[in-house]
This record gives sequence, structure tokens and C-alpha cells, in this order.
Amino acid sequence: MSPAIEAATLRLATRGSALARAQAALAAAAIERAGGPTAGKLVGDLVIVRTGGDRHQATPIDEMGGQGWFTAEIERALLEGTADIAVHAAKDLPTELAPGLEVAGVLERADPRDALVSAFGGGVDALPDGAIVGSSSARRAALLHDLRPDLRCVPMRGNVDTRLGKLDEGQVDALLLAAAGLDRLGLSDRIGERLDPRAFVPAPAQGAIALEVLTGSAASAYAAAAGDATTDLEVRTERALLRALGGGCLLPFGAWARLEDGVLVLSAALAVDGVVRRVELGGDPGHTAELVARVASLLQ
Repeated sequence: MSPAIEAATLRLATRGSALARAQAALAAAAIERAGGPTAGKLVGDLVIVRTGGDRHQATPIDEMGGQGWFTAEIERALLEGTADIAVHAAKDLPTELAPGLEVAGVLERADPRDALVSAFGGGVDALPDGAIVGSSSARRAALLHDLRPDLRCVPMRGNVDTRLGKLDEGQVDALLLAAAGLDRLGLSDRIGERLDPRAFVPAPAQGAIALEVLTGSAASAYAAAAGDATTDLEVRTERALLRALGGGCLLPFGAWARLEDGVLVLSAALAVDGVVRRVELGGDPGHTAELVARVASLLQ
């Protein structure tokens, strides 16, 4: 245990939504499990941070521009010393972190798939012609159109409970959400279908929780100990492909990496001018850069 924090407590910074708090609780539990016999006293109070994305929920996500809308203020808490570890939904991280910061650990990944929650029950095939589906993700809208061109995807922002409320009020016929978020909130029973990740390729790092710290800080050892090596490999590969394509969270792009019998398999989908390009290749997990470069060249 690091002597710099041995007698103190780690402060975890997070957004204030129910899902963000649930993710922070998972991070705290993982840190405590990895921290040794005195770890039960290790994690202190949460540092709740309101981000730019939280303050501008009425603004369509594609009109906000830039990156870091859900992470910049949390990163500032690390840089200003008011928090020790930032807990992020890994898919919200910008492609380049703020100088002086690093992701020291990524928790074991939950279900990476997208989920359909429908007023009609069942999955995408059960939706009637012309049904309205809520999602502010350009990737989800493009993949849904590729799957069912008759459906209409409309912008739908807000926390999970807010969006579910709009569905229940009849503002839309269905929602597309991350399965992991619904699972973490105890809402798995709302899921009508978990979509095939080879066809409906998830967002890079979807389902993973990232622990960000000051580079070289005492807290980095705890974050690293709580991380999962396989998930870290998957997330680094997916984010590397996103960087190779020059995109951020607004790019209509999905990437899903996983180990299959010792082979790193990378599935990707990119929507260009209304057409979805798909690639799936396997490679040596020790040479991810080569795999990423091959997939990027085929997508562009």
C-alpha cells in the first residue's frame, strides 16, 4: 500500500447522475478489493462534479462541438487536487487526455452491447413501420437506419431515468441505450433486445469504467490494481482505432475488440454519407497497432 495514502482516504470524482454514482460505487468496491486488508477504510466520500454536458442537456449533442463535455470538469478536479481518482464511463473520454493525466486502470467490462427498450416489447423486429426511436448517438442512428430504414431516430438526451420517462409518456416508441447502464441501475427487465455487437457495433469502450489519475501520483497504484488487463487491452485497441480515424464521440463509428482463443478480434463500423462500412479482422494481441492500422485503412 502506498505510504502517501496509507492513513488517508481516496477521493473519487464523478458526475452526479444515478448511473455515474453506481459506476463510482463499483470503482470503490474494486479499489477496496485490490487494496489489501485495510482497504475497507480506504475510499472516502465522492466528489460530485457537474459537467458541461450536464449543464446543457437541452442542446443536441451534435451541436455542442469539441470533446470532453462529460469529463473536462472532472479532470480539473484531479489537476486542482480536490480529487484523487476520476471515475468515467470510458466511452465518454476524449481521444486525448488533459496533459498530466492518465488512465491507470479500467474495470472489468460489463455488457458492451446496445439495448432496445420498446413500448411494444421485444426487439427491433417487433417495432411497427415508422416507429420513433430516441437516441442522440450518430452511431446508433446510422446503424438503426441500416438495420431498419423505415424507423425514425430522433434526438433524445438526458439521464437514463429521464429518457425512460419520456418513453413511458409516449414521446417515442423505443429507446436505444447502453445495456451496461441499464444493468447497473437494476433495470435489466426493461430491455427488449440486446443487439448483436457484430452487426450493431458498440461505441468504443462501451460498458467499461475508466479510472483516471494524475500521472505518477500515489493514487495511480490503487487504480492500476483495480483494473482488468483484458478490458484494458480491448479499450486501448478501440480507442486507438478512434484516434486513427481522427474522430471523437460524435463520429458515427463503432468498435468492439475482444480476445477469442488468443486472437484479438476487432469489429468496426463507420457510417459515411449514409452508407455503413464494416470491417472485422483478427491479429496478435501483442501487436495492436498493426491491427488498428489495417482496420482503419479498410474503413477509410
